[in-house]
Order: sequence, then structure tokens, then C-alpha cells
Amino acid sequence: MANVLITGAAGFMGANLARRLLRLGHRVNLILRERYSDWRIRDILKEVIVHIADLRDSERLTSVVKGIRPEWIFHVAAHGAYSSQRDAKLILETNLIGTANLVHASLETGFEVFVNTGSSSEYGFKDHAPAEVELPVPNSYYAVGKVSATMFCGYIARSRGVRIPTLRLYSVYGPYEEPTRLAPTLILKGLQNELPPLVHPEIARDFVYVDDVVESYLLAATVLDQEPDAIYNVGTGVQTSIREVVAIARRQLKITAEPKWASMENRIWDTGTWVSDSGLIQQRLNWSPRYSFEQGFAKMVEWFRNNPAVTEAYRSSIQAFATD
Repeated sequence: MANVLITGAAGFMGANLARRLLRLGHRVNLILRERYSDWRIRDILKEVIVHIADLRDSERLTSVVKGIRPEWIFHVAAHGAYSSQRDAKLILETNLIGTANLVHASLETGFEVFVNTGSSSEYGFKDHAPAEVELPVPNSYYAVGKVSATMFCGYIARSRGVRIPTLRLYSVYGPYEEPTRLAPTLILKGLQNELPPLVHPEIARDFVYVDDVVESYLLAATVLDQEPDAIYNVGTGVQTSIREVVAIARRQLKITAEPKWASMENRIWDTGTWVSDSGLIQQRLNWSPRYSFEQGFAKMVEWFRNNPAVTEAYRSSIQAFATD
């Protein structure tokens, strides 16, 4: 089993990845910031090894990584993916400088693989499913930071002869997702026979279930026959409109409330075309999504119903956000 390091494990994607690695028997180290929120990982803290460091503090980070000497590194930490995170300086320091610091710290100890987390937002607005070789046209500070980190990782992989694949994630959803995101908000409201405020119904996303995304991380780490600087789109290749999402939620949760379209302002990244070309990851890593949006949403509803304490934590978090 591998000695593993995960950044961002207090967040949605990292918490799910940490759980999967623990189930597989790996030694799991987490790098977390001071005063991190532990609600996603509280139940596994006794099974992991926690190290406190800020990615922007290169000296402290290097010391921590040297102490861990990880074989696999999963870099999931990010800032700027949510509409409330608007500080351009912090976004760029975390996503670009933080990534560079972690890569350099890892090079000092050596590693088998460093899996970098990219974003579909690196492509910017497209009227089609972009392939990995297309020129990125980032449309936000977050996207700029992410695409810069992807390019940095690719350069290091090629110049130093190390494996640093990047996974460009599309719209991941599932257990432990950020409480203010669409899927958990729909479920929490739906359990009370209500619907939340909604953007324009034709806004679309390529929704990919978190368990499928976790599988892509594991394959990126373990498949040896791939380019050292490989970039993979991680999405279903199926675009789902908000209208379709709400219809699925109403059907599964038996919601009688009618949607009030455009009762919420569109975000700067909202668009009617957002879909992945996931042919490369299917070909190179033999990855394919197991869950349609309807199947994944049903699993998420079941998770909420089976975890009343988590459901209450979500409700409290949303109420706190609404009063900020």
C-alpha cells in the first residue's frame, strides 16, 4: 500500500478521496490549514495523519512534505471555485504559487506520482466539448490560476522526468458537496417540498458523480502507460440543463412546488453549453462514468436520508451563509 498525501481533504473532493484511499488500506496523510473546518472528515480523523501547513508558506510546506515522504500526492486544495471567493490575490496565491510550492517540496523527496487537480473552467466559454489540446481561454481569476498551475505542472513533468497528470474536473456533485451548491440545496429544499431560487432553466452543466471522479484519481495514479504531463477531462460527456436537473429532483423527491426560473441571478460562468470531451481518459486510463445524473442524484438523496446529523449540519450551514 502507498504512503499518500492529500491537500484539500477538508473540502468536498478531498474528503471523498481520503475515504476511498482509507478503504483501500493506504496510509493517508492530510495537509490542512490552521482552523480548518472538520465537518466532512470528523469521523475519519483517527484513521488519518493530519499535518498543519499553508500551501503559500514554502518553508513550512517543505518541512512537512519531507517528514511525510509521500509516494502518491493528490493535490486537491483550491480557492476561488465558489462565487463567495473573489479575492484575486488569494486565488492566484493558492492555486498557482501554492501548487508550485507543493511541487518543489515534493521534488526534494521524490515521488511516484503527483496528481494535480485542474478545472473545466480553464477552457472558458465554448460552444462545443473542448479536447485537452485546445487553447485555454480562462474566464475568471480562478480559471487563470488553474490553467497556470496546469501549465506549470506540465513543464515540471517534462523537464524533470516525473509523473504529474492533471485532471480537469467538470461539475462534480455528491456527498459532502458544498452546502450552497445546486444538488444539496435542491435536496434539502425538496425534503421539505420546496424549491430554492433558480437561475435560467437553459443553463447547463456536465454533472459527474463524485465516486466516478475519485476513480479517475486512482487511475491517474496507478496507470503507468501515460505521458508524464497528461491532461484529462473528467466528465460524463452528457450535458444536463438546470431545467432537467429540477425535473429529476421534483420526480425523485415528489416535490409539488413549481420552479421560479430566473429568481436567482446567473453567475459569471453560467452558460448554455458546458460539456466534456472525455475520450482521452476513456482511451488512456480505461475510465468511464458509472452514474448518470439521475442515478447519482438518487444516491445523494439516499445519503442525506441515511445521515440526519449531516442533513442538519447542511441546513445550519446554509442558514449561516444566508445571514452573512
